Amino acid sequence: MDARGIIARVRDGEALSQDDLIWFASGLASGAVTDAQAGAFAMAVLLNGLTTPERVGLTRAMRDSGKVLDWDLPGPVLDKHSSGGIGDCVSLVLAPALAACGAYVPMISGRGLGHTGGTLDKLEAIPGYRTQVSVSELKSITAEIGCAIVGASADIAPADRRLYAVRDVSATVESIDLITASILSKKLAAGLEALVLDVKVGSGAFMKTLDEAEDLARALVTTAQGAGCMTTALITDMSQPLVGAAGNALEVIEVMETLTGTGVTPALWDITCALGGEVLALGGLADDSADGARRIARALESGEAALKFGEMVAELGGPLDFVERWPDRLPASPVIQEVVDNEGGIVQAIDGEALGLAVVALGGGRRREGDRINPSVGLSELAALGEDIGAGQPLALVHASCEADAEAAARAVLAAYRLGDSVPDIPPLVHQRILR
Repeated sequence: MDARGIIARVRDGEALSQDDLIWFASGLASGAVTDAQAGAFAMAVLLNGLTTPERVGLTRAMRDSGKVLDWDLPGPVLDKHSSGGIGDCVSLVLAPALAACGAYVPMISGRGLGHTGGTLDKLEAIPGYRTQVSVSELKSITAEIGCAIVGASADIAPADRRLYAVRDVSATVESIDLITASILSKKLAAGLEALVLDVKVGSGAFMKTLDEAEDLARALVTTAQGAGCMTTALITDMSQPLVGAAGNALEVIEVMETLTGTGVTPALWDITCALGGEVLALGGLADDSADGARRIARALESGEAALKFGEMVAELGGPLDFVERWPDRLPASPVIQEVVDNEGGIVQAIDGEALGLAVVALGGGRRREGDRINPSVGLSELAALGEDIGAGQPLALVHASCEADAEAAARAVLAAYRLGDSVPDIPPLVHQRILR
């Protein structure tokens, strides 16, 4: 068995065995497979695709290329994954809410990708918060508190780390088979009993059409189920930012307002309850998804979720009094500028990707690997679809490190909004539920 033979079989549309996939994943992790061979494999998969059994086999092999966590806990081990969007800070609300409901959530998360923000980048806006911990520490914190949101350690799915880097430079990122194996190999290495997926669709998502989102959702669900993890997916709307802010510290503010009840964003609340309800039902902590959603809502209303979040922050190096003093603890930008449309009108459409790229340009995301992020910059008070903006009234606020950056971002925000006279059709928050 060698890499050349495996690549040739994918190229020629021939079936791969589980042994082939295990060998290739092990070779990615060990270095026996070269970068050129990894790139050739990725391109062959992109062009010819994998069968469902092959996709399941690749996911399992990449999961098993490193350490797979095992648990002995009094409750189910659950998690959630989002395909990414603008103002999507659900993980920071959902993980502690699930923990307050009796679940254990070892949430292995990622950084910003392209125009979308990253969960780890948001958390690192909290002074002192550590996103990189050992597997033993992840297990200890999860067992003690009920949740820990961290990055993948070096021994979690090392085959994916290698293949992901090669895909990024070989024009093969778009393969649904490889996206699926990449996402799930890391998630399933956490030893999950159940998983809920939030697949975004719309201008602020990677999947712009419902057909694209459904293809990804079905691939993820069937693969995760095939790999032995109970999974469901919701296809949710990203035709506008989920909350009224985009940017790391600004989104943490939205999270804290929702957790503490000082300024709840309805869409964030509703999608958190919907996703949480699904995975609580899968994990046996609720009778069904509606009962699960009610349990998540109670955890938020009672303040139990906020308490769990504060315990997690403190355990991972953040301020001990973060829940009580978060307005004083988060960084703020020196320049805040209104974005004004002089004519006004009703918001007809929002280019979410353009808003995300404006945040990146402000320094709130990375143009290249290794770029340093400014956690304080971004956009807030973003106007929503259907909102009637009077002439001279602001569409948003720009938070920037200097006047020149603020001016450039304001121009980008104006270009991202389309105003008119009619009331637009506003898509539902949840488009579809994918079970299998």
